[in-house]
Amino acid sequence: MSKFILYISMIILGFIFIPSYANCLNIDSTNIESKTKDTLVFCYNCDTLRQTLVFQRIDDFKIDFELTSYNRLKNEIKRCDELGIKYIVVHPGASVSLDRKVALKNIVDALNYVINVDTDVIVLLETMAGKGTECGKNIEEIKYLLNNVIFKNKIGVCLDTCHLSDSGVDIANFDSYLKEFDNLIGIDKIGCIHINDSKNPLGSKKDRHENIGYGYIGFDNLINVIYNDKLKNVPKILETPYIGEYPPYKFEIEMISKKKFNPNLTKDVIEFYKNL
Repeated sequence: MSKFILYISMIILGFIFIPSYANCLNIDSTNIESKTKDTLVFCYNCDTLRQTLVFQRIDDFKIDFELTSYNRLKNEIKRCDELGIKYIVVHPGASVSLDRKVALKNIVDALNYVINVDTDVIVLLETMAGKGTECGKNIEEIKYLLNNVIFKNKIGVCLDTCHLSDSGVDIANFDSYLKEFDNLIGIDKIGCIHINDSKNPLGSKKDRHENIGYGYIGFDNLINVIYNDKLKNVPKILETPYIGEYPPYKFEIEMISKKKFNPNLTKDVIEFYKNL
């Protein structure tokens, strides 16, 4: 585990994840250092990566809302910079009623609006499941977005195993996907990976996360992604659901560390928190 980094997404995002609001509270500069330290939890070998990630979504590009959406993302990038956060993960958005090509161009315009020569934060576009009219559901769409951003050194990709599977990528053949990704985009553009199982079968286009080893992707396939030699320095983030009201991350991390599936995860999580 010497070079393996695993973050707990829900905890990391705790105090700055407010994607639904156009205006967020200003950050108190006197508390930045302590709050940023608090976000680095459940992390192996934190010295190799001293930054966290947050989420923001570029919504569908309706004329009366697009500038607000652009500015919201711009503000989130500014907040990341103030906190010393180096990456921000972005859901590209959805075309809704727009022509697909127009929607993709709008996303490029939004990214070029918020990313400039002075931007220190790297924007990572997340691979999407293809639910509804989501953009970024395959390598070709992600490639188009990356190729048309002006400042290419300030843009990258966040892979999500649940989204990939639901979009039709077989995680059992992840090396084949990675080879295609490398040929079309480049592995060096992968800035982080969301590790999730899926509640739905391959190609379902649903985007419903499941606990590690309890979904259709399977434990061994996810372990192969996590420990893939080509991605050994890429941070992996758990986004798996709570079990009832309890976070399962302590036990999922143990499974991942030992590379051994726990068939009693639900029981162990509930008993642990009830006995605290």
